[in-house]
Amino acid sequence: MNTHTDNHATAAAVTPSECDVLVIGGGPAGATAATLLAERGYKVTLLEKAHHPRFHIGESLLPANLPLLEKLGVADAVRAIGMEKWGAQFVSPVHEHEQTVDFADAWDKSMPMSYQVRRADFDEILIRNAAAKNANVIEGCQVKEVVFLPDSQGARVQARHDDGREECWNTRFVLDASGRDTFLGNRMKIKHSNKKHNSTAVYAHFSGVKRNEGKNAGDITIFWFEHGWFWFIPLTDGLTSIGAVTWPYYLKTRAQKPLDVFFQETIALCPKLAQRLEQAHMETTAEATGNFSYVCERTHGDNYLLLGDAFAFIDPVFSSGVMLAMQNAFDGADTVDTCLRHPAQTAAALKKFDQRMRHGPKVFSWFIYRVTNPTMREMFMNPGNPFRVKEALLSVLAGDVYGTTPTARSIVMFKVIYYLGSLFNFKRTFEAWKMRRHNIRPVEATRAAVNG
Repeated sequence: MNTHTDNHATAAAVTPSECDVLVIGGGPAGATAATLLAERGYKVTLLEKAHHPRFHIGESLLPANLPLLEKLGVADAVRAIGMEKWGAQFVSPVHEHEQTVDFADAWDKSMPMSYQVRRADFDEILIRNAAAKNANVIEGCQVKEVVFLPDSQGARVQARHDDGREECWNTRFVLDASGRDTFLGNRMKIKHSNKKHNSTAVYAHFSGVKRNEGKNAGDITIFWFEHGWFWFIPLTDGLTSIGAVTWPYYLKTRAQKPLDVFFQETIALCPKLAQRLEQAHMETTAEATGNFSYVCERTHGDNYLLLGDAFAFIDPVFSSGVMLAMQNAFDGADTVDTCLRHPAQTAAALKKFDQRMRHGPKVFSWFIYRVTNPTMREMFMNPGNPFRVKEALLSVLAGDVYGTTPTARSIVMFKVIYYLGSLFNFKRTFEAWKMRRHNIRPVEATRAAVNG
């Protein structure tokens, strides 16, 4: 299948270089996959359109990230830049208390903490590690065209450097780790808005924010409010990342208002968060993104895989994005290795990859779709542990969804308790269901509200 952005003749005019695997994108998924495949002896080229360090949101890691960082050999480097994160705090507008949960109380006690990181620093550690492991890392080089060759003979990739130079590669395999750019998903027209979820985000970094004290100073806090929820992520340099994830209709109400003003007014709608920001100063200009939730029809095809956000993104409420991206990269590297070394096993390897790719978002999405529901909010604010459901929930929040931790029965019981609670409060549940259906509807003016 061909994907085009420029004239095909242009690609033919450039003498191609050769590589075994070409990776599009140098974020956590791309850098991780490039490292793992280079370590296995493959000739890997990674193309990143930006130059590291570069700003990115998604600063909260999960405990399940730590074993992956150890395997990559970057655990010490990440520890040096990270803010220790031992748990999560939930703040509700209808509850007087604030609820804190600790990862140490999860089913698997071996992953009691993680880190908050500035993504500029974190992503640079990962991409420099890929280069150190002999991947050919090229920054400031944007992929413009991918042509997949007949009979599964690989692909030809054309890219343009910042200075306008064209360069071309023949590669046996393509890994799309382009994140929310969704390079192949867009060009193949297989990317679709998630009909079960729809949200937007406005965010900035603040100084002078009142944080939790002691060991919990680095915990992420989730604040619910009328139009969605806020993230509150403390960073090591004294800044705090704060963002509002809202339903699309709300961002539309911005109209022509400056985004910084709109964001400050949104914060004021959440008094408990506003109290923490009484002495704070917005250090970065507010930014916004729309069409937040999407999924591609497939995870792979002949000689290509989609990794991380290049395949799907749901919602950042449980900070699962970086962990899923890196786990996808580990699974993707295994898959590519099998496809290239043992072609007869390709079909089985791709089937397993597809199952793994879909598993993580599926586990998280059940909770994400219900996190603003009154019954779910009540369970988060007053967690009990019958049938070890609290331990199982914390395992999910820690990102422990791919291992052998025997949480399945307890997760089922958590869902049973949720459904029974919803049934017991049927009128409230029905009203919440109707409201959510109304909230997730697409709003045509959202893009203009983001860009205006």
